[in-house]
Amino acid sequence: MGFGRRFLSSPSAAIGLMLLAIVTVMAVAAPILYPQGPWVMAAQPFLWPGEAAGMPLGTDALGRDIAAGLFHGAQVSLMIGLASAAAALGLGVMVGALAGYFGGWIDDALMRLTDAFQTIPPFLLAIVIVVIVNPSVTTIILAIAAISWPAIARLARAEFLRLREAEFVASCRLIGMGDARIILTQILPNSMAPIIVTASILVANAILTEAGLSFLGLGDPNVISWGTMIGMGRSDFRTAWYLVLVPGGAVVLTVLALNLLGDGLNDALNTRLHRR
Repeated sequence: MGFGRRFLSSPSAAIGLMLLAIVTVMAVAAPILYPQGPWVMAAQPFLWPGEAAGMPLGTDALGRDIAAGLFHGAQVSLMIGLASAAAALGLGVMVGALAGYFGGWIDDALMRLTDAFQTIPPFLLAIVIVVIVNPSVTTIILAIAAISWPAIARLARAEFLRLREAEFVASCRLIGMGDARIILTQILPNSMAPIIVTASILVANAILTEAGLSFLGLGDPNVISWGTMIGMGRSDFRTAWYLVLVPGGAVVLTVLALNLLGDGLNDALNTRLHRR
C-alpha cells in the first residue's frame, strides 16, 4: 500500500485534513466574501449570532462583523503558523544535520547553542523578542521560529547520527561523493519522516503562540488574528461570551486538525506498523 492510501485510510488523517481544508477555504475566501476587511463597523454593537440577517456570527463592541474577523483571522493565523514553522524547520534541520554528520567540536558547539535556547522558557523568549523588536507579523514569525527550532535540531541530529555510518553512506564516500551532497541527497531524504510529523505539530504550536501573544496585546496592530479577537472580547466575556468562544473555537479546531494530521502522517510514514 502506497503512502497516499495509508494516509487517507487513517481516520485521524481524514478528519484532520477535512478540518484543515475548511480553515484553508476560509482564509482563501476572506477577501472575496468580506472585501471591506474586518475593521469596518458593519452594524450596531453586540449583535448576538443569528440575531441579524447578514451577520451570522454577530458583531463585537464596536459593531464589527465577527464572521469577517474570523475569515480574515484565518489568513493571518495560518500564514504565521506556516511561515514560522518553515523557518524553524530550515534552521533546525541545518543545525542538526551539521552537528550529527560532522560530530566533534562542531557537534559540541551547535548543541551548546541549542541548550542555551532551551534553558529560556519559550513563550517568555517570544515575548521578549516581540517587545524589543516591535510587534509585527515578521517579528512574530521570527520570534516563534526562534523558540521552535531547537526541538527540530535535536531530532535531525539524532537521525543523522543514526544514518551517517550506514552502508549506503559509506558507499557514497567510497565513490568520492562530497559531504554536502551526501547530506542533502542521501541522509536528509532518509531522515525526513519524523521531521515531517514534527513539522505539523510546529504549525499548531505556532498558531497557539501567536494567539497567546495577540491576546496579550503583542500582535501586529495592523492585522487581525484569532488571538486578537479573543483579546478584544475578554473585557465583555460575561455579557457577550460569543466574542471569545467563536475565535477560541477556531483556534481549538485548527490545532486539533494539525495534531490529527500529524498522527495520520506518523501512521502513514511508519511502514513497520503496516507490516504487522
